[in-house]
Amino acid sequence: QVQLVESGGGLVQAGGSLRLSCSASGRSFWSYSMGWFRQAPGKDREFVGGIIWTGGRTSYGDSVKGRFTISRDNAKNTVYLQMNSLKPEDTAVYICAAKQVAEISAGDYDYWGQGTQVTVSS
Repeated sequence: QVQLVESGGGLVQAGGSLRLSCSASGRSFWSYSMGWFRQAPGKDREFVGGIIWTGGRTSYGDSVKGRFTISRDNAKNTVYLQMNSLKPEDTAVYICAAKQVAEISAGDYDYWGQGTQVTVSS
């Protein structure tokens, strides 16, 4: 069982940066692949990206490639989402998720956080 809590959201101007954190509690965080998703009002949940449990491999959705970076610190049970060059269309609730398999596709996540709001003003 893993509990996930996101933090770091807020209001930022277009072109700015934010770093989100996702803190995990529970056993064996190091063995979980982690993902970030986002959901904007009236839209489907979108896969932002994922990171394998070793931290050695990541994947990103097309809309954020080159602007967002996922990293993790297993000693701190925390995964990060660094967001640069933010656009108004990045406005959404950002949610982290975990799964106990060594792959970083968008599917099959078992545990979800509550999310943190990111608002990008134009």
